[in-house]
Amino acid sequence: MYFLSVVVSLGLVLSVKGSDVLELGDADFELRAAAHDTLLVEFFAPWCGHCQKLAPEYEAAATRLKGTVSLAKVDCTVNSDTCGKFGVNGYPTLKIFRNGEEASSYDGPRTADGIVSYMKKQAGPSSLLLRSEADLDSFINTFEASIVGLFSGADSGHLAEFLKTASALRDNYRFAHAIDLGIGLKHSVDAECVLLFRPPHLNSKFEESVVKFIGPASSLRSFIRDNIYGLCPHLNPENRDSFRTKDLLTAYYDVDYLRNPKGTNYWRNRVMKVATQFQSRGLSFAIANREEFQEELEEEFGLGLSDGGELPVITIRTGAGDKYYMQEEFTRDGKSLEKFLEDYFAGRLKRYIKSEPVPESNDGPVTVVVADTFEEIVNNPEKDVLVEFYAPWCGHCKNLEPKYTELGEKLFRDPNIVIAKMDATVNDVPPGYDVQGFPTIYLAPAGQKDQPRRYEGGREVNDFINYLKREATNPLVLSTSRDDL
Repeated sequence: MYFLSVVVSLGLVLSVKGSDVLELGDADFELRAAAHDTLLVEFFAPWCGHCQKLAPEYEAAATRLKGTVSLAKVDCTVNSDTCGKFGVNGYPTLKIFRNGEEASSYDGPRTADGIVSYMKKQAGPSSLLLRSEADLDSFINTFEASIVGLFSGADSGHLAEFLKTASALRDNYRFAHAIDLGIGLKHSVDAECVLLFRPPHLNSKFEESVVKFIGPASSLRSFIRDNIYGLCPHLNPENRDSFRTKDLLTAYYDVDYLRNPKGTNYWRNRVMKVATQFQSRGLSFAIANREEFQEELEEEFGLGLSDGGELPVITIRTGAGDKYYMQEEFTRDGKSLEKFLEDYFAGRLKRYIKSEPVPESNDGPVTVVVADTFEEIVNNPEKDVLVEFYAPWCGHCKNLEPKYTELGEKLFRDPNIVIAKMDATVNDVPPGYDVQGFPTIYLAPAGQKDQPRRYEGGREVNDFINYLKREATNPLVLSTSRDDL
């Protein structure tokens, strides 16, 4: 009985502790939000799956940011006035408030680490004033790049322009400034300038750890963009979006700068040695923790954790969506990587395409397309092809299936048209087809395969028939009975 009472008491203590996320509503939002210099607010609905996924990350971030930046949430199912006032029409919606006024949307990561990093940049001034060399050393001793402006005085015109840039870019980068040039003496500063310090743990013999900018303020943003990551940065879930439009080679292995910095840089240095030979050819380089990106590697390349063992796994993703995978084992002298890149730039590599196996039988009214047969079936220059990109779990796709099958039956005897479908969750969608949701349907006309047309009409059989009567290259040949199949 004593043990039970202790357990019950402990449970009460834990439940009383509560959450570090503030709960705001219609009755107190304005008053309580105004009490915070900087406040991140999540507008959510309890039934929302994305909100439920975010909840533990948001809670962890609130605990870690306690005393620096406050995090709050508003349940829009019971606080419609507040949510309506700030234009919330989807969940979760996150917004940053300053002194009770909406300042901006939150566009950062939705992990605890990402929220903490992003919101620390939002706290306090956009650029930190450094008063001594010790302040400078402390500021740049971090796992993120640092941008420091050094000016001759508080009335410097260059300082004003620097602060404008810092305010505009504070969401993404760390800024600081000094109004005493002497603070930068050990970095050979003798005139006003901006220094970009790469993270100390990424310093290497292959590039400068500090890059100096002396030029017009209008060029500062492009200078930061071009230099912030250096030759071979550490790719992580928080900065991943910055690289999505780049042609990027990534080396995936056990990257861990907290517990194994020496081992991490052992492989990074071998990647960088090769990268220096190719850096002027438009390809970016990065290293990444394989475990953090395992889901992406499995989905895009079919690679499990056992593939490659302890050696780096090398992939290239282009901004256009093409993918390449180095099948040869990564050698310690870098020769295998060097050859892989030589083949890549010479156009000798075969693009990696994720594909289901080719069906053994494919004589039904709807032709099954996989990535490996897309060229043969959909891009057949002599046929019009209506192709549905679907997901097996999609309810709308399931509702469409019997109607789409009936359409295939009606056009089964037409020699000039193919009704097709492809599971877009297990096959790569080719360039030129924008598939953001399911089902997405395109017509690939005969002789115009480079100009697929998105179907935007109704989803009844007659809607498809009428569309194809208008758009098909040849008159339709319709079957009137299933006996014709």
